[in-house]
Amino acid sequence: MEKTNKKKSRVIMEEYGIPNAFEFANLLHLQEDWTIDKFKKAFQIKIVSESENKCELEFDIIGCSAALANAYRRIMLSEVPSMAIEKVYMINNTSLIQDEVLAHRLGLLPLKADPRLFEYPSKTTADEEEVSDQDTLRYEIKAICKWNPHAPKDSRRPDDIYCGNNVYSKDIKWNPIGRQNELYPDGEKQFGMIADDILICKMRPNQEIHAYMHAVKGIGKDHAKFSPVATATYRLLPEIQIIKPVRGEAAERFKSCFSPGVIEIVETTKGKEARVKNARYDSCSRNVFRHDDLKDCVQLGRVPDHFIFTVESVGALPSSVLFIEAVKVLKKKCKIFMEELKTID
Repeated sequence: MEKTNKKKSRVIMEEYGIPNAFEFANLLHLQEDWTIDKFKKAFQIKIVSESENKCELEFDIIGCSAALANAYRRIMLSEVPSMAIEKVYMINNTSLIQDEVLAHRLGLLPLKADPRLFEYPSKTTADEEEVSDQDTLRYEIKAICKWNPHAPKDSRRPDDIYCGNNVYSKDIKWNPIGRQNELYPDGEKQFGMIADDILICKMRPNQEIHAYMHAVKGIGKDHAKFSPVATATYRLLPEIQIIKPVRGEAAERFKSCFSPGVIEIVETTKGKEARVKNARYDSCSRNVFRHDDLKDCVQLGRVPDHFIFTVESVGALPSSVLFIEAVKVLKKKCKIFMEELKTID
């Protein structure tokens, strides 16, 4: 009886399809005995791993439907704000890159600036070109390419015979506006580029780029450059059950059908035997069904209310902070929705 219930509570992956996929489309919120108290008791968030620079985060969300998990993902992609270069004022550009293309490249450069320190730009700022130290960051780039007077005689490498031929993101400098120098004394590090080695363009002698840039706060829904995450994905937790023992040479073939680290070979009294080590990182390729002698030895499934989240921040804010900001955005949306419901007779 327990095995039958467990099978019903899992998304079963067969050789040519998923027979019970539609049973889990509205798994949680359409249950007859569903209550908010039960949801609170079952809902969990577990941190699995975080990189040293805090830009990559893997965590589990347990006890919710795909609708909630997808809401967090979409909000992180398109509604958590960040700072990005919005306007570029070209003073001089004699490089081979057209002004429009160069401005586009500059706009996509990731900034270290924390968007929580700034306000959204007002309509006055956008229309009348007036900037404020509360909503705008100003940057300047001035790069000139010259001949290298001390170049080796026989060298033909551009890096040897030219000076300043490669224009990198490190060539962009922060120019404080208003009281920003007082408010942010460490502004050079606080508002600089996330990476100094991003190549903007290549130049040759007597070519020059001189421009001013204004960075403002925005969201990815308006433009992809404002999206604070490089990736935000989730997947269901895989589950692998070995129904019949797999031993000997078949165990090695069985292991090769899954992602590295999922299956291990252990020594038993009856010889080498395959065991499930960690089903979490299985790609669910179903390669095991290619072998006639193995496909009946295993049952593949996924836990329908256990989501493995992977978030990679662009770098301005840690991934954990971005998730918390996404929760705040969703909470605000819910409050607005509840207020709207109260106005309905």
